[in-house]
Amino acid sequence: MVDPTQNFTSAVNAYAKAVKQTDKSTEGINARDSGTGEEFSDLVKGALKQAAEIGREGEQKTLAGVADKADLSSVVTAVAEAELTLQTVVAVRDKVIDSYKQILRMPM
Repeated sequence: MVDPTQNFTSAVNAYAKAVKQTDKSTEGINARDSGTGEEFSDLVKGALKQAAEIGREGEQKTLAGVADKADLSSVVTAVAEAELTLQTVVAVRDKVIDSYKQILRMPM
């Protein structure tokens, strides 16, 4: 099974590569913003790793609850936190896709 964070990371890397390949007419903008592409991708990668870890913790708590090794409140809390994290990741993904579509519609 393909890791969803890998697809998102490769998309962010593709955006960063596209930014680096801009023509000379945006040289002033690129000089002002130099280096931000890698910093943004690092931020996104870190957030995705943290979201995946929260999901794993929720799964571990659920398994511990099924095995009667964890109390119900901690299981519910972990699952709710994982659900909220997933909803946040999906919302951010949707905003990135919408932004990308808007960029594609811009006149050149």
